[in-house]
Amino acid sequence: MVGLKMNVPAGDLEKIVGLLPSLHAPTVSSLYQSDWFSVETVVSSDTVRDLIPRLMKSGAEGIIEYELNKVI
Repeated sequence: MVGLKMNVPAGDLEKIVGLLPSLHAPTVSSLYQSDWFSVETVVSSDTVRDLIPRLMKSGAEGIIEYELNKVI
């Protein structure tokens, strides 16, 4: 499992969230004084390679992939 964090414009938020697998739902936070959101989720490491290009084509920017120590 890996974590993904990205910035998403408000107009693309529903499309991006629809692409994301997650345990329950991704975490979505609004960015300060902006119409952009920060979206964070945990995904299987074997799907992330195909998922990131789809996210970029759908409007996500500044995508960060990070390793997880544990998922409980």
